[in-house]
Amino acid sequence: MMTDHPVTTTDRPPAEQTTGLTDRHAFRWTDITVYLGFVLVFGFFALTLHDKGFLSAQNATSIVSQVTPIALMAFGAVFVLTAGEIDLSIGSVVAMSALFTALGLRHFGLPAGIAFGLLTGVGAGLLNGLLIVGLRVPSFLITLGTMQLFSGIAQMSTQLQDVPIVNGTYTTLFGSGTVGPLSDAVVWLVIGFIVAQIAYRNLAFGWRVMATGSSGASARALGVNTRRVRISVMMISSCTAALAGMLYAGEVQGAVYTLGSSDLLTVLAGVVIGGTSLFGGQGSIPGALLGSILMAMIVNGLVLMGATVQQQIVVQGLIIVAAVAVSQRQPAE
Repeated sequence: MMTDHPVTTTDRPPAEQTTGLTDRHAFRWTDITVYLGFVLVFGFFALTLHDKGFLSAQNATSIVSQVTPIALMAFGAVFVLTAGEIDLSIGSVVAMSALFTALGLRHFGLPAGIAFGLLTGVGAGLLNGLLIVGLRVPSFLITLGTMQLFSGIAQMSTQLQDVPIVNGTYTTLFGSGTVGPLSDAVVWLVIGFIVAQIAYRNLAFGWRVMATGSSGASARALGVNTRRVRISVMMISSCTAALAGMLYAGEVQGAVYTLGSSDLLTVLAGVVIGGTSLFGGQGSIPGALLGSILMAMIVNGLVLMGATVQQQIVVQGLIIVAAVAVSQRQPAE
C-alpha cells in the first residue's frame, strides 16, 4: 500500500516527478521579472524623488509597515495558487478577524482577543476547504460566495460601527510597537517569511502542494492526499489574512468592516509578479515578498510625486498588466 510520504523515496520533489521536469535550475527570464522590476522601479524613484525623502529611513519604515500585512497574505496565496486553487475571500477575512479581535479584547481581554482573531482565520479557511473538496466546485466560485458571506458577518457583528482598541499590550505586539530599533512590523515580516519559506521549500508539505497543483491525478498515484492538501492551503491563506487583519487593527488601534477591502488585487498582483503560476505547480516565497514590496513602493512613490488616487490606480494597473504578461506568459502551442 502506498503511503502519504513520497519524499522519502526520491531525492526530487513530487512536483518534478509528476510534471517530468528534469532541470529545475534551467534559466528563464520570467524567473527574474520581479527582480528586474524592483531594480528599475527603485532606481526610477530614487533618481526622481531623492529630494522628497524617498530614500530616507522614515520612508523605508513606512513602506515596510504598509507591506507587512500584504506580504503575509501573499505568502499564503503562494501555497493556494501553487496547489491550483485561488482564494478571493482574504479581504473579507481581514475585516472579520480584525473586528472579532477587537470585540474579544473589549469583552474578554488580551488572550481571548488574540484567540478570536486567529480562530476566525482557522474557521474561515476550514469552511472554504471543506466546501471546495466536499462540493467539488472550483475554488473561484466557492470563495466568491464566502467573500460575501464573511463580509456580511463582519458588517453584522458591529452593525457597521467602528470598534476601538485601547489595549496597549495588544497594539504594542501587533503593529504599533518596536523590537529594539526595529518596528514590530519588520519582525512579523521576517518571521512570516522564514516560516513560509521553510514550509514551502524544505518540508514535505511544500512538495505535496506543488505535486497537487502540477497534476492531481499523478500526485494521488504517488500517495499524496490531495483533498487534505487543498483544505490545508485554504486554511493557511485564511490564517495569514486573519493575522494581517490583526496587524491592521493594532496599527490603527481599532477595527472597521472596510479593512482589507482593497487588498485582494494587490496581494494577487504581488504573488504573480513574483513568479507564482496562476496555473498551479510553481511558486516563490521570495518572489512574493519582492512583488509585495514592489507594489507598496509604487504606491509610495506615486504619493510622493503627488499623484491622485485615480492616477495611482491607472499606473498600478498598467504595471500589473505588463509584469503579468511577462511572468505568466505561456509557451505557444
